[in-house]
Amino acid sequence: MNRTKLLAANWKLNKLTGEAAEFVREYAAKLPASPVPTVLLPTNTALQAVASACKESGKTPSELAFGAQNCYFQSSGAFTGEVSPEMLVDLGCRYVVLGHSERRAIFGESDDLIGLKVAAALKAGLTPIFCIGETLEERNAGKLEYVLARQVKVGLANIEEAQLDKVVVAYEPVWAIGTGVVATPEQAQAAHKYVRELLAKKNSEAAMKMQILYGGSVKPDNCYELMTQPDIDGALVGGASLKVDSLLELHKECTRASR
Repeated sequence: MNRTKLLAANWKLNKLTGEAAEFVREYAAKLPASPVPTVLLPTNTALQAVASACKESGKTPSELAFGAQNCYFQSSGAFTGEVSPEMLVDLGCRYVVLGHSERRAIFGESDDLIGLKVAAALKAGLTPIFCIGETLEERNAGKLEYVLARQVKVGLANIEEAQLDKVVVAYEPVWAIGTGVVATPEQAQAAHKYVRELLAKKNSEAAMKMQILYGGSVKPDNCYELMTQPDIDGALVGGASLKVDSLLELHKECTRASR
């Protein structure tokens, strides 16, 4: 099946509001027509600036959209420091990253908590970018499939089969995130194929439609070879998305791979 590619730019803890707005203006002005959408994922403090700049750019959400890097699973209440899915929708967000390895490792988020967030995001009308992936120790111990199966099972446990194709999955081997080490195309494809097989157990028709992104030190010089693998449907990019020219090159490579 020919699935549309998706390019998601996770800015992590970078860019003040002015920097974020200027990035959008410059990127949008240079972004060529393409079937590949770009999703910008700024910090919460820059969301309003990005929303305004995207609107002013004249680009449609199918060309340039934005989302958040995290959310909570409750709509409101005594949860100091948290942001609800409904609040993100109110700002115009279409996407939200959930289960990123940094949330799991640094902030102790469990599979169960991530599963609650995925369900809440879907209910609010957001598209979750649901992250999974193994550590180097887990891969070396032969636990790749065990880890991915657990993360997929628990992370998607609270959604109906009919909702499955509304989720974007991002496979990010933890050992490749921000390290400069990238999974070989063969390693990435094998993991993506296995993830699609796991999804097919829940809903085979939806699994064939779902976008499964690869993340982990994706750069312009390795993007095309990864994106042409049969089960890789786009990229979730960190450091290489922080400069306009680099993100444009990544978009060019994703577009070339989609032909």
